[in-house]
Amino acid sequence: MADNHAQSVDVLIVGAGISGIGTAWHLQHRAPGQSYAIIEARAQIGGTWDLFRYPGIRSDSDMYTFGYNFRPWVDGKVFADGPSIRRYVTDTAREAGIDRHIRFNTRVISASWDSGTARWTVTVEGPEGRQAISARFLMICSGYYRYEQGYMPEFEGLADFAGEIIHPQKWPEGHDYAGKRVVIIGSGATAVTLVPAMAEKAAHVTMLQRSPSYIAARPSRDAIADALRKFLPGRLAYTLSRVKNIALSMFFFQLSRLWPDFVKRGVIKAIRAELGEDFDVERHFSPRYNPWDQRFCLAPDGDFFAALKSGKASIVTDHIERFETGGIRLKSGALIEADLIVPATGLEMQVGGGMDISVDGEALVPADKITYRGMMLSGVPNAALAFGYTNASWTLKIDLTAERVCRLLNHMQRQGQDYCVPVPPADIELAPLLDFSSGYVQRALPHLPRQGTKAPWRTYQNYVQDMLTIRFGRLEDGHLQFRKAQTDASEAGLPRAAE
Repeated sequence: MADNHAQSVDVLIVGAGISGIGTAWHLQHRAPGQSYAIIEARAQIGGTWDLFRYPGIRSDSDMYTFGYNFRPWVDGKVFADGPSIRRYVTDTAREAGIDRHIRFNTRVISASWDSGTARWTVTVEGPEGRQAISARFLMICSGYYRYEQGYMPEFEGLADFAGEIIHPQKWPEGHDYAGKRVVIIGSGATAVTLVPAMAEKAAHVTMLQRSPSYIAARPSRDAIADALRKFLPGRLAYTLSRVKNIALSMFFFQLSRLWPDFVKRGVIKAIRAELGEDFDVERHFSPRYNPWDQRFCLAPDGDFFAALKSGKASIVTDHIERFETGGIRLKSGALIEADLIVPATGLEMQVGGGMDISVDGEALVPADKITYRGMMLSGVPNAALAFGYTNASWTLKIDLTAERVCRLLNHMQRQGQDYCVPVPPADIELAPLLDFSSGYVQRALPHLPRQGTKAPWRTYQNYVQDMLTIRFGRLEDGHLQFRKAQTDASEAGLPRAAE
C-alpha cells in the first residue's frame, strides 16, 4: 500500500477530480517508476462532480468523449448525471489503486520552486496541521474556477427579497423546493439543466435571461454506440463510438466557424419545430453572438423544450431592475413573483486553485505568463496545468496532457536532466488565452495567462492536431529547455520579471 504521508515524491498532483485521477492512471501506466501523491481539499473523490449537487446536474458533453480514453463508459446515457460521473471517477481510482495515494481534507497553501535543487516545496494544510512536501514535478489538476464561491452580480435590492436565494454552486443537497415559484437567472448550461429538473416539483419555473444562448436537443442514447456494443467487444465499441463523436464535434465546430449564419438558422429552425410557430423563438432563442463563440447548451431528448411546452416552465428575456420583497422587478416594469431565486450567473475563474506559487523566490503572476502547448507556463519549471477544451470534452485534452507529462518525465530520466522550462522567443506575438465571449471568461481574461499566435505557444483547440503533436512531436523543440540542478537561472534562460 502506498504511503499517504510520504514527504517526498516525484510527482505531486493537486486535485482528485476527473483530471487528477486520470493523470494518476497515466503515471502508473506510462511512467511507472515515478512515485506520486494526490492532494485533495475535499473529503472524497470527484472534484466538480462532488461539489455541485443542484437538481439535474449532468455532463454537457457526451460521455463517449468525456469519459477517459483508457476506461470505457458503459452506462449507456450520453449525458450522464452527476452521481453517475462521480461513481465512474471513484471506481476508476479504486480499481487502479489510485485512491491509496490521496490525502483528503488537505489543501495546498503554496508551492515554491528552487532551481538549485530542482524541486518544488509544497506547503499543505490538513488534519495533521501544516506540512511541507518535496516534489520533482507539480501537476495542477484543481480545475479552472474558484470552489469557494460562484459569480454573483450586485443586484439592487437583493436584501429586500423575502424568499430564498441559492447559488447552484452552494446548493444544499436534498433541498425541498416542491410547490415553490422558482426564478432561475441565466441562460447557460446550468440554467438549461435546472429548468426541466426543477419543473417536475416546483409550482412554476421561470428562466430569466438578459440575452439568449444556443440550445440544441440531443438524444439521451447514442443509437450507433448501443448497436456497436451488441456486436463488438466493449473496449472496441467504446473506441469507435468515441472516434465517431470526436469527428462529429470537430465537424460541427468547424461548420459553425465557417458558416455561422447557416448553423444559426438551422438551430433556430429546430427550436421552432420543437416549440411551434406561436412561440416567440426569435426573441428568446436568437443569440447576438455566433455559434461556438460560447459553449452550446444541450437539452437531452429536448427536456428543456418539453418543460416549456408543458406550461410548467416559461422563459423571460429582459433585464433586472431590482429585487423586491415578492420577486424580481424587470426593466419593462413587470414583476416576476418568486419564492426561490437561483442565480445561475456563472463561475469565478482562477489559476492553480488559488495557491501561492513562486519560482526561485519570485511570485508567479499568471497574467505575465504564456501558455506552452496549452499545458505549461513560460518560466515555470516542471509544472503542468490540466486545462481542457472549450469546444469539446474537457477530458480529451486532460488525457493528452497527462500523456505528454509522462513523456517528459521519462525523457528527463533517460537523459539525466532534472527539469524542463518553457522559454518563449523574444519576438513572440501574444493573444488572449481564450477566444470565448462567455461572461466568466471575459471577466477573468485580464488575470489569466496569454497565448502566442504560433505553435507551440498557441492553443489550437483541435484534438487531432494536439494528439499528433503531444504523442509524436519532438520534446526538445527549442522552446522547452532541459536543465540540471544547480544551473544558474540566467543560464537556464529563465525569464526575468520584465518578461
